[in-house]
Amino acid sequence: MHVDTTFLEYIAEEIAEEARAGYLTPEEGRRRLALLFGDSSASAAVLIRAQASVDPAVTIPENDPAIAVEMVSYPVPEGSIQAYLARPRDGERAPGIVVVHENKGLVPYIRDVARRLARHGYVALAPDLLSPVGGTESFSDPAEATAALGRRNPEEMVQDLREAVSYLAAQPFVDAQRLGAIGFCFGGGMTWRLTCTDARLKASVPFYGPNPPLEQVPNIRAAVLGIYGGLDERINAGIPAIEAAMAEHRKVFEKEVYPGAQHAFHNDTNPDRYHPEAARAAWVRATEWFQRHLGS
Repeated sequence: MHVDTTFLEYIAEEIAEEARAGYLTPEEGRRRLALLFGDSSASAAVLIRAQASVDPAVTIPENDPAIAVEMVSYPVPEGSIQAYLARPRDGERAPGIVVVHENKGLVPYIRDVARRLARHGYVALAPDLLSPVGGTESFSDPAEATAALGRRNPEEMVQDLREAVSYLAAQPFVDAQRLGAIGFCFGGGMTWRLTCTDARLKASVPFYGPNPPLEQVPNIRAAVLGIYGGLDERINAGIPAIEAAMAEHRKVFEKEVYPGAQHAFHNDTNPDRYHPEAARAAWVRATEWFQRHLGS
Protein backbone atom coordinates (compact mmCIF):
# COMPACT_ATOMS: atom_id res chain seq x y z
CA MET A 1 0.00 0.00 0.00
CA HIS A 2 1.30 3.46 -0.91
CA VAL A 3 2.08 5.64 2.09
CA ASP A 4 1.66 9.41 1.75
CA THR A 5 4.75 10.63 3.64
CA THR A 6 3.54 14.24 3.41
CA PHE A 7 0.42 13.33 5.37
CA LEU A 8 2.44 11.30 7.87
CA GLU A 9 4.79 14.21 8.36
CA TYR A 10 1.83 16.53 8.98
CA ILE A 11 0.49 14.28 11.74
CA ALA A 12 3.99 13.81 13.18
CA GLU A 13 4.43 17.56 13.40
CA GLU A 14 1.14 17.84 15.30
CA ILE A 15 2.37 15.24 17.81
CA ALA A 16 5.67 17.07 18.18
CA GLU A 17 3.90 20.39 18.69
CA GLU A 18 1.75 18.91 21.49
CA ALA A 19 4.87 17.52 23.17
CA ARG A 20 6.73 20.84 22.95
CA ALA A 21 3.71 22.63 24.42
CA GLY A 22 3.69 20.22 27.36
CA TYR A 23 0.42 18.44 26.55
CA LEU A 24 2.38 15.21 26.05
CA THR A 25 5.50 13.99 27.81
CA PRO A 26 8.52 13.36 25.55
CA GLU A 27 8.11 9.63 26.23
CA GLU A 28 4.45 9.68 25.19
CA GLY A 29 5.30 11.74 22.13
CA ARG A 30 7.90 9.21 21.00
CA ARG A 31 5.46 6.34 21.66
CA ARG A 32 2.80 7.97 19.50
CA LEU A 33 5.31 8.58 16.72
CA ALA A 34 6.34 4.92 16.81
CA LEU A 35 2.69 3.88 16.50
CA LEU A 36 2.12 6.38 13.68
CA PHE A 37 5.00 5.16 11.54
CA GLY A 38 4.85 1.50 12.53
CA ASP A 39 6.25 -0.73 9.78
CA SER A 40 5.45 1.68 6.97
CA SER A 41 7.93 2.41 4.19
CA ALA A 42 7.92 6.12 5.04
CA SER A 43 11.22 7.94 4.68
CA ALA A 44 13.53 7.35 7.64
CA ALA A 45 14.50 11.02 7.50
CA VAL A 46 10.89 12.02 8.27
CA LEU A 47 10.82 9.82 11.37
CA ILE A 48 14.25 11.05 12.52
CA ARG A 49 13.19 14.70 12.31
CA ALA A 50 9.87 14.07 14.03
CA GLN A 51 11.36 12.06 16.91
CA ALA A 52 14.10 14.60 17.51
CA SER A 53 11.66 17.51 17.55
CA VAL A 54 9.57 15.89 20.29
CA ASP A 55 12.37 16.18 22.82
CA PRO A 56 15.21 18.22 21.30
CA ALA A 57 17.52 17.89 24.31
CA VAL A 58 17.20 14.12 24.71
CA THR A 59 20.40 12.11 24.98
CA ILE A 60 20.85 9.87 21.94
CA PRO A 61 22.51 6.49 22.60
CA GLU A 62 25.23 5.25 20.29
CA ASN A 63 23.15 2.22 19.34
CA ASP A 64 20.19 4.31 18.22
CA PRO A 65 18.94 2.42 15.13
CA ALA A 66 18.40 5.63 13.15
CA ILE A 67 22.07 6.65 13.14
CA ALA A 68 25.55 5.25 12.54
CA VAL A 69 28.61 6.38 14.49
CA GLU A 70 32.34 5.74 14.17
CA MET A 71 35.75 7.22 14.91
CA VAL A 72 37.56 8.46 11.83
CA SER A 73 40.79 10.34 11.18
CA TYR A 74 42.01 12.85 8.64
CA PRO A 75 45.49 14.22 7.91
CA VAL A 76 46.76 17.64 9.03
CA PRO A 77 50.26 19.15 8.83
CA GLU A 78 51.07 18.14 12.41
CA GLY A 79 49.95 14.52 11.91
CA SER A 80 46.31 13.45 12.01
CA ILE A 81 43.11 14.41 13.80
CA GLN A 82 40.82 11.83 15.33
CA ALA A 83 37.15 12.71 15.00
CA TYR A 84 33.75 11.34 15.96
CA LEU A 85 31.38 10.92 13.02
CA ALA A 86 27.61 10.54 13.43
CA ARG A 87 25.22 10.34 10.50
CA PRO A 88 21.74 9.16 9.54
CA ARG A 89 21.69 5.47 8.73
CA ASP A 90 19.46 5.93 5.67
CA GLY A 91 22.56 6.67 3.56
CA GLU A 92 21.06 9.59 1.68
CA ARG A 93 23.26 12.61 0.97
CA ALA A 94 22.83 15.14 3.75
CA PRO A 95 24.30 18.46 4.91
CA GLY A 96 27.49 18.24 6.95
CA ILE A 97 28.18 20.04 10.24
CA VAL A 98 31.49 20.36 12.09
CA VAL A 99 31.00 20.19 15.89
CA VAL A 100 33.67 22.01 17.90
CA HIS A 101 34.19 20.91 21.49
CA GLU A 102 34.64 22.90 24.69
CA ASN A 103 38.05 23.37 26.31
CA LYS A 104 38.01 19.86 27.82
CA GLY A 105 38.27 18.11 24.48
CA LEU A 106 36.13 15.49 22.77
CA VAL A 107 34.09 14.49 25.82
CA PRO A 108 30.87 12.39 25.87
CA TYR A 109 28.66 15.51 25.84
CA ILE A 110 30.10 16.62 22.48
CA ARG A 111 29.70 13.15 21.02
CA ASP A 112 26.08 13.27 22.09
CA VAL A 113 25.64 16.64 20.37
CA ALA A 114 26.90 15.02 17.18
CA ARG A 115 24.39 12.20 17.58
CA ARG A 116 21.58 14.69 18.18
CA LEU A 117 22.45 16.39 14.90
CA ALA A 118 22.48 13.03 13.14
CA ARG A 119 18.98 12.41 14.44
CA HIS A 120 17.98 15.67 12.78
CA GLY A 121 19.28 14.40 9.45
CA TYR A 122 22.80 15.89 9.41
CA VAL A 123 26.22 14.32 9.09
CA ALA A 124 28.11 15.60 12.15
CA LEU A 125 31.89 15.48 12.56
CA ALA A 126 33.40 16.33 15.95
CA PRO A 127 37.21 16.63 15.72
CA ASP A 128 39.42 16.05 18.74
CA LEU A 129 41.69 19.10 18.71
CA LEU A 130 43.87 17.41 21.33
CA SER A 131 44.85 14.70 18.82
CA PRO A 132 48.34 16.15 18.14
CA VAL A 133 49.15 15.93 21.88
CA GLY A 134 47.77 12.46 22.54
CA GLY A 135 44.01 12.93 22.28
CA THR A 136 41.38 13.74 24.90
CA GLU A 137 41.37 10.25 26.38
CA SER A 138 45.07 10.52 27.25
CA PHE A 139 44.25 13.16 29.88
CA SER A 140 42.87 11.85 33.18
CA ASP A 141 42.59 15.39 34.54
CA PRO A 142 40.27 17.73 32.57
CA ALA A 143 42.37 20.69 33.73
CA GLU A 144 45.40 19.18 32.01
CA ALA A 145 43.39 18.80 28.81
CA THR A 146 42.41 22.45 29.01
CA ALA A 147 46.01 23.48 29.60
CA ALA A 148 47.16 21.42 26.62
CA LEU A 149 44.62 23.12 24.37
CA GLY A 150 45.80 26.47 25.66
CA ARG A 151 49.32 25.66 24.52
CA ARG A 152 48.24 24.81 20.98
CA ASN A 153 48.59 27.42 18.26
CA PRO A 154 45.09 28.82 17.52
CA GLU A 155 45.87 29.18 13.82
CA GLU A 156 46.85 25.50 13.65
CA MET A 157 43.58 24.53 15.33
CA VAL A 158 41.61 26.62 12.83
CA GLN A 159 43.45 24.80 10.06
CA ASP A 160 42.56 21.49 11.72
CA LEU A 161 38.90 22.55 11.55
CA ARG A 162 39.23 23.62 7.93
CA GLU A 163 40.52 20.13 7.18
CA ALA A 164 37.46 18.76 9.00
CA VAL A 165 35.29 20.72 6.57
CA SER A 166 37.29 19.22 3.71
CA TYR A 167 36.86 15.73 5.13
CA LEU A 168 33.08 16.18 5.32
CA ALA A 169 32.89 17.65 1.82
CA ALA A 170 34.69 14.60 0.40
CA GLN A 171 32.30 12.01 1.84
CA PRO A 172 29.82 10.49 -0.62
CA PHE A 173 26.99 10.79 1.91
CA VAL A 174 27.56 14.55 2.41
CA ASP A 175 26.23 17.34 0.21
CA ALA A 176 29.36 19.48 -0.13
CA GLN A 177 27.27 22.53 -1.00
CA ARG A 178 25.54 22.46 2.40
CA LEU A 179 28.11 22.71 5.17
CA GLY A 180 27.93 24.30 8.60
CA ALA A 181 29.56 24.49 12.02
CA ILE A 182 28.51 24.61 15.66
CA GLY A 183 30.66 24.98 18.78
CA PHE A 184 30.46 25.57 22.50
CA CYS A 185 32.48 27.88 24.80
CA PHE A 186 36.07 27.56 23.51
CA GLY A 187 34.48 25.75 20.59
CA GLY A 188 32.12 28.66 20.05
CA GLY A 189 35.13 30.95 19.65
CA MET A 190 36.80 28.48 17.31
CA THR A 191 33.55 28.24 15.32
CA TRP A 192 33.65 32.01 14.85
CA ARG A 193 37.27 31.81 13.67
CA LEU A 194 36.52 28.92 11.32
CA THR A 195 33.56 30.83 9.90
CA CYS A 196 35.81 33.82 9.23
CA THR A 197 38.30 31.73 7.27
CA ASP A 198 36.26 29.11 5.40
CA ALA A 199 33.92 30.40 2.72
CA ARG A 200 32.46 26.91 2.20
CA LEU A 201 30.35 27.24 5.34
CA LYS A 202 26.74 28.26 4.75
CA ALA A 203 25.59 28.39 8.40
CA SER A 204 27.26 28.62 11.80
CA VAL A 205 25.97 28.55 15.38
CA PRO A 206 28.57 29.56 17.99
CA PHE A 207 27.30 29.00 21.53
CA TYR A 208 28.63 31.66 23.94
CA GLY A 209 31.85 32.00 22.00
CA PRO A 210 34.30 34.89 22.26
CA ASN A 211 34.45 37.16 19.24
CA PRO A 212 36.82 36.43 16.38
CA PRO A 213 39.33 39.06 15.27
CA LEU A 214 36.90 41.70 14.00
CA GLU A 215 39.07 42.52 11.01
CA GLN A 216 38.24 39.02 9.70
CA VAL A 217 34.47 39.57 9.71
CA PRO A 218 34.40 40.80 6.06
CA ASN A 219 35.48 37.29 5.01
CA ILE A 220 32.37 35.61 6.46
CA ARG A 221 30.03 33.97 3.94
CA ALA A 222 27.90 31.96 6.37
CA ALA A 223 24.69 32.97 8.10
CA VAL A 224 25.60 33.16 11.80
CA LEU A 225 23.36 32.64 14.82
CA GLY A 226 24.99 33.61 18.12
CA ILE A 227 23.68 31.89 21.26
CA TYR A 228 24.35 33.53 24.63
CA GLY A 229 23.45 33.10 28.31
CA GLY A 230 22.00 36.14 30.01
CA LEU A 231 24.31 35.80 33.03
CA ASP A 232 27.47 35.36 30.96
CA GLU A 233 28.83 38.87 31.45
CA ARG A 234 32.34 38.15 30.19
CA ILE A 235 31.25 36.85 26.79
CA ASN A 236 28.24 39.14 26.49
CA ALA A 237 30.45 42.19 26.79
CA GLY A 238 31.57 41.44 23.23
CA ILE A 239 28.08 41.26 21.70
CA PRO A 240 27.81 44.96 20.70
CA ALA A 241 31.13 44.82 18.85
CA ILE A 242 30.30 41.69 16.85
CA GLU A 243 26.80 42.96 16.10
CA ALA A 244 28.22 46.21 14.79
CA ALA A 245 30.88 44.48 12.69
CA MET A 246 28.39 42.04 11.17
CA ALA A 247 25.98 44.88 10.39
CA GLU A 248 28.70 47.09 8.92
CA HIS A 249 29.74 44.37 6.50
CA ARG A 250 26.15 43.31 5.78
CA LYS A 251 26.51 39.78 7.10
CA VAL A 252 23.57 37.61 8.08
CA PHE A 253 23.57 37.59 11.88
CA GLU A 254 21.00 36.95 14.56
CA LYS A 255 21.43 36.35 18.27
CA GLU A 256 19.52 34.83 21.16
CA VAL A 257 20.28 35.72 24.77
CA TYR A 258 18.61 33.41 27.30
CA PRO A 259 17.76 35.14 30.61
CA GLY A 260 18.92 33.37 33.75
CA ALA A 261 21.35 31.13 31.84
CA GLN A 262 25.05 31.02 32.58
CA HIS A 263 28.02 30.35 30.32
CA ALA A 264 27.95 26.71 29.14
CA PHE A 265 24.23 26.39 29.92
CA HIS A 266 23.69 23.84 27.14
CA ASN A 267 26.02 21.22 28.67
CA ASP A 268 23.71 18.76 30.40
CA THR A 269 26.64 16.96 32.03
CA ASN A 270 27.51 20.08 34.06
CA PRO A 271 24.87 20.40 36.83
CA ASP A 272 26.34 23.69 38.05
CA ARG A 273 25.64 25.44 34.75
CA TYR A 274 23.05 23.42 32.87
CA HIS A 275 19.81 25.33 32.32
CA PRO A 276 17.24 22.83 30.94
CA GLU A 277 14.73 25.34 29.60
CA ALA A 278 17.34 27.53 27.93
CA ALA A 279 19.18 24.47 26.57
CA ARG A 280 16.04 23.10 24.96
CA ALA A 281 15.03 26.45 23.50
CA ALA A 282 18.54 27.10 22.18
CA TRP A 283 18.71 23.67 20.57
CA VAL A 284 15.42 24.24 18.78
CA ARG A 285 16.65 27.65 17.63
CA ALA A 286 19.98 26.19 16.42
CA THR A 287 18.42 23.33 14.47
CA GLU A 288 15.85 25.67 12.94
CA TRP A 289 18.75 27.88 11.81
CA PHE A 290 20.44 24.93 10.13
CA GLN A 291 17.17 23.86 8.58
CA ARG A 292 16.67 27.36 7.16
CA HIS A 293 20.18 27.72 5.73
CA LEU A 294 21.26 24.12 5.04
CA GLY A 295 18.05 22.17 4.76
CA SER A 296 18.05 18.54 5.90
